[in-house]
Amino acid sequence: MSTSIPRIPPPIFFLIGLIAMILLSSFVPIGRWLHFPWRYIGIIIIVLGFSLGLGSGMFFRKLGTNLRPGTRATLIVTKRPFKYTRNPMYLGLITMLIGTSILLGTFSPLIVIPIFFLILHTQFVLREEKWMTEWFGEPYLEYKKKTPRWL
Repeated sequence: MSTSIPRIPPPIFFLIGLIAMILLSSFVPIGRWLHFPWRYIGIIIIVLGFSLGLGSGMFFRKLGTNLRPGTRATLIVTKRPFKYTRNPMYLGLITMLIGTSILLGTFSPLIVIPIFFLILHTQFVLREEKWMTEWFGEPYLEYKKKTPRWL
């Protein structure tokens, strides 16, 4: 069962955001706020975000549930990172954008982060929560009570 969701998947929105950050930093570099070597902290944050997103996706696959937004989930995943946040894959993408903005070191790329967050939140997270409630009912509502949406 597939439901109405944007045709562009979250990783493509992420890539668009990443390209926008690089272009903004290159062509509209508003104020340098971090200098070498501090900017390299961004690499660590990017790796952490990548690990969170990839690890969560691999755990989904291992359990045999669907990764594609808008496609019916086969179960509620509540272990590993899903014990601490209901959206670790999306959180991983946001974390990578935060790391990228630190690595680039200018203010201009920072505008991409709230825009990307709003796209994820309104176009994916809220819809997915509605569907999960319809598909799983009370067990999902209990999970929502215990586990924060983001952090």
